[in-house]
Amino acid sequence: MTFPFRAEGPVEFSAPLPTEVELIVIGGGVIGVSTALYAARQGLRVVLLEKGRIAAEQSSRNWGWIRVQGRDMAEIPIALESQKLWQDLDAECHGRCGVKTVGVTYVGTSEDEMGRFQGWLDEAKPLGVSSYMMDAQETVRVMGEPRAPWIGALHTPTDMKGEPWVAVPELARLAQHEGAVLIEDCAVRTLDRQAGRVTGVVTEQGRIKADRVVLAGGAWSSLFLRRHGVSIPQLSVRSTALATHPLPDVFDGAAGEGRFALRRRDDGGYTVAPGGFSELFIGPDSFRALKHYLPMVVQGGLKMVYHPKAPKGFPDAWDTPRSWTDDEETPFERMRVLDPEPARHKVQELLGYFERFYPQAGPVHAAKSWAGMIDVMPDIVPVVDTVSDLPGLTAVTGMCGHGFGIGPAFGKIAVALAMEQDTGHDLSRFRLSRFTDGSKLVPGPSI
Repeated sequence: MTFPFRAEGPVEFSAPLPTEVELIVIGGGVIGVSTALYAARQGLRVVLLEKGRIAAEQSSRNWGWIRVQGRDMAEIPIALESQKLWQDLDAECHGRCGVKTVGVTYVGTSEDEMGRFQGWLDEAKPLGVSSYMMDAQETVRVMGEPRAPWIGALHTPTDMKGEPWVAVPELARLAQHEGAVLIEDCAVRTLDRQAGRVTGVVTEQGRIKADRVVLAGGAWSSLFLRRHGVSIPQLSVRSTALATHPLPDVFDGAAGEGRFALRRRDDGGYTVAPGGFSELFIGPDSFRALKHYLPMVVQGGLKMVYHPKAPKGFPDAWDTPRSWTDDEETPFERMRVLDPEPARHKVQELLGYFERFYPQAGPVHAAKSWAGMIDVMPDIVPVVDTVSDLPGLTAVTGMCGHGFGIGPAFGKIAVALAMEQDTGHDLSRFRLSRFTDGSKLVPGPSI
């Protein structure tokens, strides 16, 4: 069992720095890699620049769900498209991405929770989802006969899974094969601009000219934008997960409840994570963005544990610089891979839940535990938009933990936005200006 999102992983993608291209992509996660792939398929000269390793951060650390279930209504058409794209891409990668239709299940422990599931389903059904409600008996059957106090569930049989730490590097190899240039260990320091418009980037290795840039920097996007005078209320929260050793096949799908989520992996183990637990390290951005998040905090819709300070070098750490020049070492070079420690007490708690719910699996041990920093927005939907203050820049960030499943479709959309083409989707829900134009923020589903 290998976990190639380690910070010390070897460089796989390297190339001479081009002097000029048509499109620059900043960030080598699933969004950035997908953008590079679909740009190359349009015949564009595209380079992807990654400060560390491809998919070394959240794109390889997520749960691996490719779901429509539970998404914001504006995301559902894009998520449906992404499922089809994932199937096609997996076929092109000869099945190595591990994409399979396994169904996603949200199990309920109270009538109030079941009511929220039904409310989402009532709104989502006209959009073409396959989801339906299950009673307690069907839930027990679908979930592999667990010993759990579950009274019913919301189930989407057409939802899928992939193997994140394998799938995203596979997409990167596919993009490279189709003509995209991918360069690891190459941080972008600043944007080049003339007359207010983006004309390229300055990297630690030199300059590249381009009229169009896509920022897909995940947890680092807000810091990069702030350096260029653009503020977005994006924060990063820590999420813990673990991989078990191979176990008997007690449940072959993906499911979650408030305390516990699991998915069977291709190697015979399970990825297990807390269902509704995340942690915020308070930093300067937490105070800047407080007015946007306060309504959710007051309503109880933002459930997390708070810590007074982030580890040294994190994007919103108190000691992380917010400004630098073209010839200075940047925070992106000082921390090539954002590799947070997991919450150890949660690891033991998760193992206990697994053994309690599935005693037929026998003793459960963690082969590996890890954490990732999820880029979140106050209304639980991303920013996917051109940046009016920086013409030539497109930002695709704040995926709120949903990026892996929806990544290919948002990659296609990013290319279309950058090249001023029809995206095929209504993106008004994801506009950057919603935080400054006086609009009331409407939180996405919390189920």
